[in-house]
Amino acid sequence: MWTLVGRGWGCARALAPRATGAALLVAPGPRSAPTLGAAPESWATDRLYSSAEFKEKLDMSRFPVENIRNFSIVAHVDHGKSTLADRLLELTGTIDKTKNNKQVLDKLQVERERGITVKAQTASLFYNCEGKQYLLNLIDTPGHVDFSYEVSRSLSACQGVLLVVDANEGIQAQTVANFFLAFEAQLSVIPVINKIDLKNADPERVENQIEKVFDIPSDECIKISAKLGTNVESVLQAIIERIPPGVIANVALFDGVVSKGDKIVSAHTQKTYEVNEVGVLNPNEQPTHKLYAGQVGYLIAGMKDVTEAQIGDTLCLHKQPVEPLPGFKSAKPMVFAGMYPLDQSEYNNLKSAIEKLTLNDSSVTVHRDSSLALGAGWRLGFLGLLHMEVFNQRLEQEYNASVILTTPTVPYKAVLSSSKLIKEHREKEITIINPAQFPDKSKVTEYLEPVVLGTIITPDEYTGKIMMLCEARRAVQKNMIFIDQNRVMLKYLFPLNEIVVDFYDSLKSLSSGYASFDYEDAGYQTAELVKMDILLNGNTVEELVTVVHKDKAHSIGKAICERLKDSLPRQLFEIAIQAAIGSKIIARETVKAYRKNVLAKCYGGDITRKMKLLKRQAEGKKKLRKIGNVEVPKDAFIKVLKTQSSK
Repeated sequence: MWTLVGRGWGCARALAPRATGAALLVAPGPRSAPTLGAAPESWATDRLYSSAEFKEKLDMSRFPVENIRNFSIVAHVDHGKSTLADRLLELTGTIDKTKNNKQVLDKLQVERERGITVKAQTASLFYNCEGKQYLLNLIDTPGHVDFSYEVSRSLSACQGVLLVVDANEGIQAQTVANFFLAFEAQLSVIPVINKIDLKNADPERVENQIEKVFDIPSDECIKISAKLGTNVESVLQAIIERIPPGVIANVALFDGVVSKGDKIVSAHTQKTYEVNEVGVLNPNEQPTHKLYAGQVGYLIAGMKDVTEAQIGDTLCLHKQPVEPLPGFKSAKPMVFAGMYPLDQSEYNNLKSAIEKLTLNDSSVTVHRDSSLALGAGWRLGFLGLLHMEVFNQRLEQEYNASVILTTPTVPYKAVLSSSKLIKEHREKEITIINPAQFPDKSKVTEYLEPVVLGTIITPDEYTGKIMMLCEARRAVQKNMIFIDQNRVMLKYLFPLNEIVVDFYDSLKSLSSGYASFDYEDAGYQTAELVKMDILLNGNTVEELVTVVHKDKAHSIGKAICERLKDSLPRQLFEIAIQAAIGSKIIARETVKAYRKNVLAKCYGGDITRKMKLLKRQAEGKKKLRKIGNVEVPKDAFIKVLKTQSSK
């Protein structure tokens, strides 16, 4: 049996012309990872082999289970994961040593531009140690909190991790989160202190932090400089010595072999497919005759729809059913935003682009949506704000698509009060992802908002400012620990809607960029939520409806009214912009009407003549306001609905 652990970009691009197949990365056995295959070191000492030579020489049966290691590299963002991966690829002869080897596994344009890893990337390293040939399956994972699902998915396919920590910055928020992900998965953890070549590096201080926070003895830490290649060889030795072999011993693999022509069954869909091709990635597809137990690679079958390729699915031979293996932790959308084409004529092109992107990013949820002002579109669910920005940037770069992306919201819940409503919705607790569908207070018992447990690590000099920021965001302090003489770890319970847009920017600003932030889902809590309508001359604008906490309704309503006032063009009549909760107006702005100077022809004379002309003009404006419709142009919606990242 095989576990489906991912859908690869390399496969998807290369296989696009094939109308009958879908590219899948599969791992024979429950604990393996997708790989980018590479020739063994002994095969690549003098030159790179051609595809034909490589096909002939690549015999995966040479690697028994005890000579396979599956490991992942995890760290806080920008601590040197991808640089370490580059050095490991060079040391094992997978790539030539050149000055251009920077972020070799970061293939997306957005990754190279931002200097971050977005998609977990993989590589097979062939390493000779003490006369034995080892197959090391490496996964380079993202470091940003928004992509922690990629880390979770990767760890489910490994037996150990390299926990990389910057020798200058020390332990950060995502370092803590990644360690506990590995700890909960019962994986071997090898601490690696990177960037020891920096002028301000203090590896001894970082060793003490690791021992205090993670209870790992300081003598187990490996000090390296991935940039210069210093002591990186010790990392390879530690992988072989400290990480157990590639398959869990108590799992039966039913021979663990898959080859072209085999009939396989998906445990998730119960559909049967014929294997068209198997192989490894080098870094592009390299077909092989078979894949054996503990090895990793890709599989091409006749899947017609991307929804059939479920990450975490178990594949087994036809007529040899097995108990499905435990699936990966499913990705849970944390923020939702509306997406619409700038021009409705581009709807089908944008639809195609979104479908192709979600093929490789199954964490994005897609629901059709429509708006009177913006036209047909979608309601998309993302893991966080950076995830949303990266998705939008990839649409622009890879598919040349221009879109309107609305302000992100979070999924709320409402507990229904009457049996009639429960019967209508078929459940007592409903989830609301579109503010326009937020139910009235008379129909519910209580509202619930999502909360997260946030971890902040900061120099102690900024603690007071950060605590004030957290309290302003309705956060509740849970813990405070000094991890060394100068750094503090704070834990707060945050309402998700308070941190989803601009909290990270505010935190970095207050701490001069030194504080780091990570969060994990903590369920839902009861909250006093209200639906706030935006009215133009008494008419509700559905696109601007939002859900806010009762205590912050006035400030948010005032801000929206002010932005709308700056965006709406003036009319021949006055426009009243109001924020309302039910029938109560909580904020108002006015767009003044164009006004003709009716007194221009009056040169002196009695004041009553002037007053008569002004009164007649006012009556005309009043009548025009009653019959005139305020049409909000699309440009105004874009200005008001766009993410206010600077606020």
